[in-house]
Amino acid sequence: MFKGFIFDLDGTVYLSNRLIPGADRVIRLIRERGRRVVFLSNKPIQTREDYAAKLTRLGIPTRPDEVINSSLVMVNYLKKNAAHARLFVIGETAFVEELKRAGFHITEEPEEIDYVVVAFDRTFDYRKLNIAFQAIRSGAHFVATNPDRTCPVEGGEIPDCAGMIAALEAVTQKKVEVIVGKPSPLMIQAAMEVMGLRPEDCVLIGDRLETDIKMGKEAGIATGIVLTGVTDEMMLKEYKHSSIQPDFVFQSIADVENLLIG
Repeated sequence: MFKGFIFDLDGTVYLSNRLIPGADRVIRLIRERGRRVVFLSNKPIQTREDYAAKLTRLGIPTRPDEVINSSLVMVNYLKKNAAHARLFVIGETAFVEELKRAGFHITEEPEEIDYVVVAFDRTFDYRKLNIAFQAIRSGAHFVATNPDRTCPVEGGEIPDCAGMIAALEAVTQKKVEVIVGKPSPLMIQAAMEVMGLRPEDCVLIGDRLETDIKMGKEAGIATGIVLTGVTDEMMLKEYKHSSIQPDFVFQSIADVENLLIG
C-alpha cells in the first residue's frame, strides 16, 4: 500500500527508554517487505548517531542516516542561509557540539552574535535568557529547532522548546523568525530526500496532531495518529472538524500492521 513509512519517535516508537510493545515487530515487517523506513524527531538533545544507537539497543536496528532530527535540519538551514554566522545556542551539549562540527562559531558575547538558536534545553537558565535577550535586542536573528509545548515521557510529559521560545518572545517582544522542525516543510523535505520517494507513496505516523499530522497533511502525505503519546481520544474529538484530522487512528504502533502493511 505504501512504499515509505515515516515514524515519529517519542510517544510513537518509544516512551523514554521503553519500547512501545509491537514497534520492533512492525518495523521489521515493513523492512522485510522492501519498504523504506525513516525516523523523525523534533528533539535536538541527542545526535542522529545517539538515536540510531538507542533504537538498535531497543531492538530496532537503525543506521544514523535513517534518523532525521531537528538538529540536522537546523544545521542544513544555517549552512544554506547563514554559512558564516556566529551563533549563541540555547540548547544542550549534543546540539551545541553538532553545530560546532558543522563549522559554526559559537559565542556568548551579545555584540558578536548573528543568530540566537533556540532548542529544547533542560539546562535553560537566566544567564542564557539574558545573553539571548541582549543579542536579539542588538539585531541578532531568532530561530528555533521545534515548536513542541511538551515532550512525552514515561509517566507523563515535560516542558519542551516552546517554553524557551515563549520566554524569549516575552522579553524581547520579537517573534521567532523560523522554526525548522515539525511541522516545518523543511523537515519533511529532508525525509523525502533520504527515502527517495514521492509524498503520495508515503505515510507519516506520529502522536501529535499539531506537528506530525499537520506536517503530513500540508505535504500531501497520508497520516496516522497513535494514542500512546500526547494525543488521546478526547483530543481527537476536539479536533474532529479541523484540517488536521489523521487518515488513520491507531491505539498504538502495533496496530499499523493490520491496516498498512500489505
